[in-house]
Amino acid sequence: MRVFRGIPARADTPIALTIGNFDGVHLGHRAMIARLSEAARSRGLPTAVMTFEPQPQEFFAPDQAPARLTSLREKLELLRECGVARVYVGRFDYAFAQLTADDFVTRVLRDGLAVKWLLVGDDFRFGARRAGDLAYLKSMAPQAGFDVEAMGSVEVAGARVSSTAIRACLEKGDLDGARRLLGRRYAISGKVVAGDKLGATIGYPTANVQLKRHKAPLSGIFVVEVGGLGPAPLPGVASLGVRPTVKERGRPTLEVHLFDFDERIYGRRITVQFLEKLRDEQKFADLDSLTEQIRRDAAAARDYFLTAEAQKRKGNAKESN
Repeated sequence: MRVFRGIPARADTPIALTIGNFDGVHLGHRAMIARLSEAARSRGLPTAVMTFEPQPQEFFAPDQAPARLTSLREKLELLRECGVARVYVGRFDYAFAQLTADDFVTRVLRDGLAVKWLLVGDDFRFGARRAGDLAYLKSMAPQAGFDVEAMGSVEVAGARVSSTAIRACLEKGDLDGARRLLGRRYAISGKVVAGDKLGATIGYPTANVQLKRHKAPLSGIFVVEVGGLGPAPLPGVASLGVRPTVKERGRPTLEVHLFDFDERIYGRRITVQFLEKLRDEQKFADLDSLTEQIRRDAAAARDYFLTAEAQKRKGNAKESN
């Protein structure tokens, strides 16, 4: 997959394109990419996605923008898994926000990207003050030299799949609900960085995962599996939050305690998959109280994996009979 930072002044090849934030690359996004791939194959065009950095809401109202489900790197990795050939990461700044709808069609879609087939959501808006809509896009398409198709919402069990709905699930700890809309378990990837070593001093060393986001879409204590350190995911327990017991006004931090693991992994990139929420984050009166709660959390997480393994063995035994 080729990644382009910015929109070129002149395209190097015609493309089939879809546009959006693609935060989370959920089942709705995957349905769009599947339709894009189908249309691209029939026309002999490479598939391309145009997305934005920062996301428009982060540019216009950074303090009110929703938490990201995926960092840019995570998004690109997921788009690569979907088989996208090209991703254009448009810098969303003041100049881009001032583009008229006409300029967006002619300068970006026609000249910069040489779009021949375009797929957008049926509620797609573009251009300064969101003046352009699907009807306007279709009216401009013939003279710009491309075809337009709109795609409606994707639903799972009667619920519309959207990044907003997934954030709502994660915020209330409904990891299964988020999984149904994402099509996979929610996960956060990042580099392991040095922490304050508090976990090691109380008997629960942690891997501190660098968070490439100002806000996290979930918080609390979780049963997790960690990929990137071996052939199979490793079990553990994680804390995602501001650590109110040890810091005042702390920034969101993801700390993972891996069971029966003592390797040095600073600088390694890992993926933390969230399986079940154990509890909300809370402030304890002292370090001893915190340590005792961590012990209980770790025991509960170990029980989760023991139960899951027992159920797996039981299912395998039934199949063999």
